[in-house]
This record gives sequence, structure tokens and C-alpha cells, in this order.
Amino acid sequence: MKLSAHPLWLVGFRPFFLLACLAGLAFPLLWALMFTGKLPAPASPVSALQWHAHEMFFGFGWAVLGGFLLTATKNWVQVRGWHGPALVGLAAAWVIERVGMAFGAGWPPLLFWLSNLLFLAAIVAMLLWTLLRHRGQDSFADNPFFYVVLPAFLAAKLLVLDQPHFHAGVTMAIGLYRMAFLLMLERTLTQFMKGLFQVEVLRKPWLDGAIKLLGLALVFQAWLPVLPAALLLGLLAALLAARFVGWRPDLGFTRIDLAVMFLGYLAIVAQLLVEAAGLLGAGVWVGSVSVHLFTVGVMGLIIPAMFVRISKGHTGRKVVFDAGDKLVLWIMLTALVLRVVLPQLVPAAYGRWVHLSAGAWFLGFGILGLRLLPRLIAPRIDGKEH
Repeated sequence: MKLSAHPLWLVGFRPFFLLACLAGLAFPLLWALMFTGKLPAPASPVSALQWHAHEMFFGFGWAVLGGFLLTATKNWVQVRGWHGPALVGLAAAWVIERVGMAFGAGWPPLLFWLSNLLFLAAIVAMLLWTLLRHRGQDSFADNPFFYVVLPAFLAAKLLVLDQPHFHAGVTMAIGLYRMAFLLMLERTLTQFMKGLFQVEVLRKPWLDGAIKLLGLALVFQAWLPVLPAALLLGLLAALLAARFVGWRPDLGFTRIDLAVMFLGYLAIVAQLLVEAAGLLGAGVWVGSVSVHLFTVGVMGLIIPAMFVRISKGHTGRKVVFDAGDKLVLWIMLTALVLRVVLPQLVPAAYGRWVHLSAGAWFLGFGILGLRLLPRLIAPRIDGKEH
């Protein structure tokens, strides 16, 4: 069998969810060891902090987002989607980017930037091609938001790698991921609640539209004056909180697989409020609370549950969270407490909390990856091709 014909390359979530698990278990732990001086910084052309942010947003994060969107976009526009050699090439480009970020300090600049931009430029172009070419049969009217969000990730990436604009790049990356999660949660949580509890949650076109437009505006938060930015952050948090009440959290919190989705939603609200307070000089926090509320609270909680659902549903299995799946979710909840909550209570042990949280990510994504591996490298069990 040709490599590109292996079941691993049937659809985007298969290789990229495995790569995301590898990144999720490795990158936080490596950073924790660097942060506490137990491991030297990588031989990268950028600082250790830039390496950490870049690898979490564009290594781990884009393995997740890429795998999800390669799978979802084909369903949105009813086409076969990218598979086979195209996926092999994308996965190879992702790996090459990781090598360049870890060892590219002595490389010629042209070679480093080629290695660094190839994956993201290629996958963004492929996703936009799918959405734009087949837009006439797109089942979601708000997918044009992706026409802006996807290429904007390239700008955020360049800013993160440019030391003077690093913080603007991080803010922009969070804003772009926030948009992606807002779009995804609006579509999936409402479906889950209807399917599991036969309830219709609050959906008002004006409210959903305002949330997405505010989210898009806040992608460019770093270039807004402080007071307007803080007001927009607070307004988006208020609208999200109001909608949350109508999404039946009383039912959602009865199941851990849905509870983490609702908690991830609330982490978006909390991150917006913390960021607004910080802009106004009202927040006194230990560590980068705003950033880690998003990375550990939103991404760390929602992504594992998403992996379980997609990997089971798209391989012909019944989407049921068993004891092992639930264990992973509890581990990731623990990681959030360790990384965000306990440093505020016992700041003197900050380095210990960073290590323990990174260890929880290692354990959580390690277990998740081992559980995903057999189903992602095998054909669907229901006899369908992809």
C-alpha cells in the first residue's frame, strides 16, 4: 500500500489530531523545563518566550484547527476534501516547521522563513480554495468570517516572531482563535443540546451577529485605543454571558463531556474581562492570566472533548464518552486549576504550578493520543471510505 493511501491520510483530522496530541504533551512540558532553567532554550532564531508562544499557537493550535477545518469544510460545502498526498505534504510541512523553530538559529534566513511559512500558507490557501470555490453550496451563511480570519493568522504569526511586535501578535492570535471557537461553539453546542436533551437553546440572529462582529473587531485589539478596546472587550463578555444563560447550562453541567464545553465558553468570558481589567490597570494577577485563561481554559478544555467526538463519529463509532475519555477531561480541568487558579493563591510556588500544569497536559494528551491512535490509523468500522 502506498503511504498516501493509508487510512491515516483519508481525511484531515486523522494525521493532525495525532500531531496535536504530540505537540500538546511535549510543548508545555518543554517550556516548563526551560522556564525553570532545567533545560536550555532551543537553538531558534527567536527568544525562548517567542518560541513557546509560537509553538502553542501555530504548532499545537494549528494542528488542531487545521485538522478540524480540513474535516469540517468538506462537510460544509459537500465535497470530498483534501486527502492522500495533499495531507502527507501538509503533515511534512508541519514537521519541518517544528524542526526550523527548534534548530533554525544557524540556518540561512531564506531557508528558515521557507520552513516557517510553508505549512500555514499552504493550509490556509487550501481551506480558502475549498470554501470559495464551493461557496454556492455552503451550508453556513457566516463562513465568510473565515475569509478574513484564516489569512489573518499569517499576519499574527509574523508578529509573534518579530520581537518588537510580539505582544500584538499574541493578542491577535488569541483574537483569531476566539473567533474560531465562537463560530464552532455556536454551531456545535446548540446541536449537542438539541440532540441530547431535546431543547432549543437561545438563538437570536442579532445577538449571534453582534457577538461575531465584536469578536472580529477585537482581533485588532492591539491597534485600538485603550479605552475603546476595554469597552469592546467588556461588551463582548456581557453579550456572551447573556447568551450563556439561555444555553441551558443547568442541563449542560450534568455531563462532563458537555460541562467542559460550557466551562470553555465561560473561560472566553473570563479572559475578556481579565484583559479589559488589565488595559484599565485594574487587574493584579500572578503570571500571564489573560493568555492562560484562553490557552489552558478554552483550548485545553474544549479541544480534548472535540477530539473524542470527531475521532469517534468520523470513524463510524458511537459518540459516547467512556471512563478513559472522562479521565482525560478531568486531567485537563486539573491543569487549568494548577496553571491559573493556584498561582493566585500561592504565588511563591509559581514555578511548581507551571511544572504541575505542564505535567497534566503531558498526561492528558498522552492518554488521549494513545487512545486515538488505533482508530485514526484504521479504516472506518462502518465500511464507509472516509
